[in-house]
Amino acid sequence: MDLYAFRELLTPRGQKALGEAVGTVTDGTDPVTAASRLRKTYDAPLAAAALTQARLRARGAVKFGHDAARMYFTPDGLEQATRAEVAAHRARRFAAGARVADACCGIGGDLIALARAGCEVDAVDLDPLTVEVARANVLALDLGDRVTVRAADAAEVDPAAYDVLFADPARRSTGRRVFDPMGYSPPWPAVLAMVARAPAACLKVAPGIPYEFIPQGAEAEWVSYRGEVKEAVLWTGAFAAGGDPGSTETILRRATLLPSGHTLPADPSLGAPGHGPVARYLYEPDGAAIRAHLVAEVAAQVSGHLLDPHIAYITGDDPATTPWASRYEVRETLPFSLKRLRAALRERRVGTVTLKKRGSALDLERLRRDLHLSGDNSCVVVLTRIGERPFAIICDPS
Repeated sequence: MDLYAFRELLTPRGQKALGEAVGTVTDGTDPVTAASRLRKTYDAPLAAAALTQARLRARGAVKFGHDAARMYFTPDGLEQATRAEVAAHRARRFAAGARVADACCGIGGDLIALARAGCEVDAVDLDPLTVEVARANVLALDLGDRVTVRAADAAEVDPAAYDVLFADPARRSTGRRVFDPMGYSPPWPAVLAMVARAPAACLKVAPGIPYEFIPQGAEAEWVSYRGEVKEAVLWTGAFAAGGDPGSTETILRRATLLPSGHTLPADPSLGAPGHGPVARYLYEPDGAAIRAHLVAEVAAQVSGHLLDPHIAYITGDDPATTPWASRYEVRETLPFSLKRLRAALRERRVGTVTLKKRGSALDLERLRRDLHLSGDNSCVVVLTRIGERPFAIICDPS
């Protein structure tokens, strides 16, 4: 979809084409049939743009709910866009009336949440098509009185002229994810240069950002939504001022669970958790706690210890309950071999198994096929390493 075709989509004729395209997607019409049908009435570029938007709206409902039916997307923009619940959580930290510079606005998912939180947002993006899409979303959701969107390089933004800098650097190139912050757009040094000039900044980054890229004095928050880690957020300047002045940490760390809103800050008084043998219960920490290096905090909550000092599985004798870990009751622990595991599951008449692994190189789908399961029972099998030896731990959810 090019800029011209998208602009055509916003005309009355384009809106009619889009409505028909949405109908074909909703009805489950075969894509080839749908395209042929639209091309009888509309030129090929408009028909293609309408069908693309209809399909993206259907996918966008997962992240944007009912808003997606009025919004516009690009494929890369939808992939990188923040889920609405996550963006709303982040926006609640901004003061109503704050003047925010959104330096890499993409299709506008974050600026929508900021505007709804009462912020005044000046948004820029380098790509003209993305700017048009973001602008269309602002108008479609009746937020034009709080948001301006323009095509510009992020480097042209003066962070000092705003209360807050918000940046979500592009992390996709030619359809592929970019994991190295130096490959972000703008690249990481340029982002940090902007942060240094901002009274406060909020940076959305990939959850796997290496710690050495996090600026000293920042607060780093990892956010999990329904058990899946969605993003890391770096809060700097006035946003990070609430940390413990007596802490020796150069980075303040926390994890957040959504939709519950539970938050877990780092406890500098805790040392590394101990490790020891498999006990009655096995705990699997939420990914946000793992990314935030808060496994010791979770272990303290369940009065547990690690199976291995380098692997984030916790075990303990007490059936503790915490939002920060899934709990399983251990039924059997055995050194891993396919033959022994298959026999143990056959003896238990297990026909359905949930396979989990950490510290294991096993291909889970191949293992599932090789187990040749049959039976009416189900269980969880955790594949891990304790010391240098691979183990299989047969568990039941608890």
